[in-house]
Amino acid sequence: MKACIITEHQLWNDFIASSSCCNITQSYEWGELAPYLEAQALRVGVIDDSGTGKLCAAMLILVSRAPVLNRTYFYAPRGPVIADPASPAMTVLLNFVKAEARRRHAFMLKVEPSVPADNVQWLSALQRHGFCTNPYATHVRHEWVLDIRPDEKALLAAMKEKWRYNIRLARRKGITVRRGEGQADLDTFYRIYETTSERDQFFIHKKSFYEDFFRLCREEDRAALFLAEYEDQAIAGIIVITLGPWSWYMYGASSNEHRERMPNHLLQWTGMQWAKAKGCWYYNFRGIPDVLEEGQELWGVYLFKRGFSGYPLRFLETHDLVYQPLTYQVYRKLLDVKRWRDEQHARKRSD
Repeated sequence: MKACIITEHQLWNDFIASSSCCNITQSYEWGELAPYLEAQALRVGVIDDSGTGKLCAAMLILVSRAPVLNRTYFYAPRGPVIADPASPAMTVLLNFVKAEARRRHAFMLKVEPSVPADNVQWLSALQRHGFCTNPYATHVRHEWVLDIRPDEKALLAAMKEKWRYNIRLARRKGITVRRGEGQADLDTFYRIYETTSERDQFFIHKKSFYEDFFRLCREEDRAALFLAEYEDQAIAGIIVITLGPWSWYMYGASSNEHRERMPNHLLQWTGMQWAKAKGCWYYNFRGIPDVLEEGQELWGVYLFKRGFSGYPLRFLETHDLVYQPLTYQVYRKLLDVKRWRDEQHARKRSD
């Protein structure tokens, strides 16, 4: 087997989609968005030795620069993707990445695999390869997932009663949901998304990021924009993306008007129905609080997602493979300072 840079879109996505480690942030499309993340994409794959030319391991790496330190590092969001992390393919993959790191003067490789936190096989393999744990996650570790394989009647029955009621209420209150098409609908979504960002105080990318992501996934009908309207006025929207058996509620927007008509409940149900019709098994609502206690950041978001039924999925802790120890020590100290400042800022806001 051998490792190399992969440039073939279909080969890459077919492997990621079929893997138990499938995640949208390891897709070919996510690499195309690297410039928006102030990074370069590096797709490294290991070709198996069966002669079929198929992949047996892959890792989308974002070649980034650490703030303040201004030094290059490698980051694999929800990667690497491999069935057995203890297999020889993992060694081949990491050796190739190390050579690339040396060539690009990267001081570390940061990985956050798409596997549960208690996966002993992965923990042991990463330790054997020299990785150390890092308590500061780049990607939110805790997500809320719903198994959408049961029929629609069973899915509705598993929801909290109030959530079923709100789905029906939205329809009775005149809310309609349609699938968005074209630039005008993306413009509408982004306008509402800006309102949501200002109200709830979270970062959003510039509009072209969402346009490009939507366009890239839409080419294979793996992306859907749904808009909730009242009296022909869009008041909320969601973007759902699929890959393999998974679907993700990627982005959600809601205006300040007509929120009492519960458009968001009907939107989520519509997104689930679409993903189910596409053959997906799971609907990932994405981020929830790291600690499920009232008062935590994202607590209200968690309560909303939990109402649809499902379960929490905590991913493996962040692991770093250090190539330049001295630079890495400075990097970790800077992370400690940043965490302290963030905590101080959060305290001031709550006072």
